[in-house]
Amino acid sequence: MASSICETLEETPESAMITWKASGRGGAVAAGGSGAVAAGIQLLEERGNAADAAVATLLALTVTDYPSFSFGGEVPLIIYDANKQEVKVLGGAGRAPLDQDAIDWYYANNIPDSPYTFKAMPVPAPVHLCSTALELYGTKSFEEVVTPTLALLDAGETWWHPKLAVTLRKMVEREQQTIGTREQKLRAARDRFYKGDIADDLVAWYRDVGSFLRKQDLENHVTTVEDSVSVNYRGYVVHKCNTWTQGPVLCQTLRLLESYNLQNMGHLSADYIHVLTEAMKLAYADRDTYYGDPAFVDVPLTQLLSDQYTNIRRSLIDMANASMDQRPGDPYNMQPLKSKSASTVIPGQQPETSDTTTAVVADRWGNVVASTPSGGGHEPGPVVGIGGGNRLVSLNTTPGHPNRMQPGKLPRITLTPTLVTKDGKPIIAISVGGGDLQDQTALNVLLNHIEFGMMPEQAVTEPRFNTDHMEGSFNPDPDRNRAFQSNRYGPGSLTVHVDVASSVQDELRNRGHSLSRSSGAIGAPVMIYIDQDTGIIHAAGDASVGKHAAALAKS
Repeated sequence: MASSICETLEETPESAMITWKASGRGGAVAAGGSGAVAAGIQLLEERGNAADAAVATLLALTVTDYPSFSFGGEVPLIIYDANKQEVKVLGGAGRAPLDQDAIDWYYANNIPDSPYTFKAMPVPAPVHLCSTALELYGTKSFEEVVTPTLALLDAGETWWHPKLAVTLRKMVEREQQTIGTREQKLRAARDRFYKGDIADDLVAWYRDVGSFLRKQDLENHVTTVEDSVSVNYRGYVVHKCNTWTQGPVLCQTLRLLESYNLQNMGHLSADYIHVLTEAMKLAYADRDTYYGDPAFVDVPLTQLLSDQYTNIRRSLIDMANASMDQRPGDPYNMQPLKSKSASTVIPGQQPETSDTTTAVVADRWGNVVASTPSGGGHEPGPVVGIGGGNRLVSLNTTPGHPNRMQPGKLPRITLTPTLVTKDGKPIIAISVGGGDLQDQTALNVLLNHIEFGMMPEQAVTEPRFNTDHMEGSFNPDPDRNRAFQSNRYGPGSLTVHVDVASSVQDELRNRGHSLSRSSGAIGAPVMIYIDQDTGIIHAAGDASVGKHAAALAKS
């Protein structure tokens, strides 16, 4: 990491400096490893657009940030297309096996208790996502965007597996051999991974390690292209992925908060932290009760985000007392509480922030990408050199639950990028690592800007807070979650950074919060802000957790 940064555009060099904050008009990247940020900047310097640079960044993150991200993992992505002036979501998540016998095994064994068993691996999604993003929104070839990653691998940078470079070069070879358009060449390279000899090698590895994934799972995998889920908060339109992620929980929380004068409360005051925490508890209770893969379940999302439901749920917030109960509402009958719901909350487990990495990109033409890459808990296969994810543990075996295991179903993942528009133009992109606290950290960072005017370098470094008053997403079976009652998480939990004023901490305890203090980062955010008046793009990452940023000075 560089020790300093040029503070003005006039001082910014043509070749961007990799540090933790940066500003420029020619595009910007904020992500995990500095080598991955450099890969994205290289594509921007070569006049690639945000999609090209994002894919180059993601590919490089599989090297610089392994095992937080691998080709066996997943990466939901939100993109603003400046030409079409629209926001779309690319569903880069892996599905459960299609074979019913495999699904029966999960029910008989209550899904793997350990996230590191090979039976927890979903279909690898990042290669398909990257190819689809290039095909629909990019301008470059697979060879061009993978070149920085191959350079990292060839140099032996950080973690690497020699067979990974072989696999990537096989895809480049197929692209070069294919006659046709750029898009046809990209699909050919992708098909070699999901339908050709690379897929055969993957399936042989799956059989050896006891995974249920087979060739049909690879061949049938697709990256969906969807509309975003969005809400308007004080003139800002906040875009999230659908309920195959936890993303709409941020939308629900913002709706609950919009009637409060947060500025008058004061940043990190007791009232401010209390009301955000109580709103999050209500939104997360609905997440745990209603969210799931919308291709399999009818999630009442319209009702959950409606004015009527928001108003009746908001009435449950008591500014003097912290709630100790898990309180999902009833959006079908427009009731503030679901019947028989006032029971002790099922505690979750706070994940390490190293399990996921980050990538946000903006280019000189107004295109913006927010993505959250993750998944790499397994040692790589000896033939193809890619690791495997573990997201199937985010499904459960509760009968009738929207997030229960089914053939080909997406688990409700925690990965949740955020893209914000105002007056139809993109102005903010946020990505966070940190499991169930991702949208909580995103809420902290987003309101730092919207309510208190902070620029990215301050918004991502101010003290943060979170609650674990929810079901843990890496073990979301209600019966199994009760086994964690003995740990420190659970009813009324609230973790604040040690730099929050001691008087505020005392007042939060007085209101009933089960308070703990953290000297480390709470979540791992990166952020881009685009000043539409000046055209300057500001990027920053929380350096305390190894996040980097760079920007190009000239357009």
